[in-house]
Amino acid sequence: MPLEIERKFLLGDGPLPPAVATEPIEQGYLAVTGTGTEVRVRRIAGRCVLGVKHGHGELSRVEVELPLTESEFDDLWPATAGARLVKTRHSVPVRDTLAFVDVYEQELSGLRTVEVEFPSEEAARAFAPPRWFGPEITGDKRYRNRRLATEGLGPLAP
Repeated sequence: MPLEIERKFLLGDGPLPPAVATEPIEQGYLAVTGTGTEVRVRRIAGRCVLGVKHGHGELSRVEVELPLTESEFDDLWPATAGARLVKTRHSVPVRDTLAFVDVYEQELSGLRTVEVEFPSEEAARAFAPPRWFGPEITGDKRYRNRRLATEGLGPLAP
């Protein structure tokens, strides 16, 4: 069972460290349940995927992604109206891994987050974030992409 193990942090307005890759991402949600399951479609730099995430874990959740053709993505995209976000992802080296800096656009303009994925929960807990990371928001539901896509930043954002 493929697990996504990650920690997430806010970023301030300072300059971003140099990225090794930058990719535009369009993301829309087809379904979100109260049991922690979400079904989404994504176009990442022209590559299209259908993703399913499940679980309420603070650090880890089940994640499965399946490739979509551009045509399949285009057929599903209208069903995500009202549950979308657009961001640019910058892959930044941090020690022996990559951090993914997401710079949100459109209605979420100004929001910048950074995620680091890990091979185990032990590695995630042992990770000491660099100084350029802001406050940790790993367990903060306000910053989950599915919530941002459906509700925006709302009044609870800093």
